[in-house]
Amino acid sequence: MVIVQDILVSEEVLTEQFLCNLNACKGACCWEGDFGAPLEAEELETLSQIYEDIKPFLRPAGIEAIERQGAHVYFPGLKGPGTPLLEDGACAYLTFEDNGIAKCGIEKAYEAGATHFKKPISCHLYPVRVSYNPHVDFEALNYDVWDICSAACTAGKAAKLPVYQFVKDAIIRKYGEAFYEEMDAAAGYLKG
Repeated sequence: MVIVQDILVSEEVLTEQFLCNLNACKGACCWEGDFGAPLEAEELETLSQIYEDIKPFLRPAGIEAIERQGAHVYFPGLKGPGTPLLEDGACAYLTFEDNGIAKCGIEKAYEAGATHFKKPISCHLYPVRVSYNPHVDFEALNYDVWDICSAACTAGKAAKLPVYQFVKDAIIRKYGEAFYEEMDAAAGYLKG
């Protein structure tokens, strides 16, 4: 672990390589797993506020799930809020492109100019996961290794693209440019 601006960053975030290969996985992270996408406190109100703006970009099953469960739900196993799920376990905000690849309906609305909110930061940061313990004011960034992303690991190695560089925009969105620059310097130091 290295410390960047009082946040612990696992060395794997800086040294492992990753590049989404959506042609291989089709965006399976949007429908696999036990919980919805983790949400930050400020995102809860945002999702409720923008629902009518993003609704036209969602599938009917997603609209039904959101209107029945709410824009976010609490997951005991996650120990926090996340996006609601469909009966089959897919994220309620999930849509598909014409080529069958998953696409976040929130992000589609963002790209169309219907909302200022791109998508939950946990989705934007993936495969980096944030863990936070409010009792000791402890935050850490970890690399989440998931077998459905094996093609992304292969593509990342071929491109020689470290995880933190793959999620550069998301890191800057959450922590700022100076944080990213310090993270980049730490990665350079680890390389020797």
